[in-house]
Amino acid sequence: MHKIPPGTWIVVADGTHARFFLNEGTQNTLRLKQSDLMTASDEAQGQGPSGRRPPEASQEQTDEATFTKQLAHRLNTAALRQAFEHLFLIADPKTMGEIRPQLHGETGRRLIGELTKTFTNAPLEDIEKVLKARL
Repeated sequence: MHKIPPGTWIVVADGTHARFFLNEGTQNTLRLKQSDLMTASDEAQGQGPSGRRPPEASQEQTDEATFTKQLAHRLNTAALRQAFEHLFLIADPKTMGEIRPQLHGETGRRLIGELTKTFTNAPLEDIEKVLKARL
């Protein structure tokens, strides 16, 4: 596992919201600070998910896929604008599986690690702890 350099974006997501953290630590320490929270917005209703959805998909599944598309778009835009140098993703298995193919090549090049785990409601200390255990 690579170290998580200072300035790395750590994004903790599920199908309904994403927490954005910034590593404000040093090369040898990890210290996260939450910088943003992204939730499914009413403005985005009607955008729809990326790709085709099975006809038996529930509205909740479609909404989660739409949110994942919006999150991927935000990360891709930020990567192309050079807003971050490194990215670490933590997401539940379903969200991780849906977001991977939507990441732009530039975003993928900045991805230094990922953890498939449901952690969106976890306290900051627990997120830091699991990341430190992987260093």
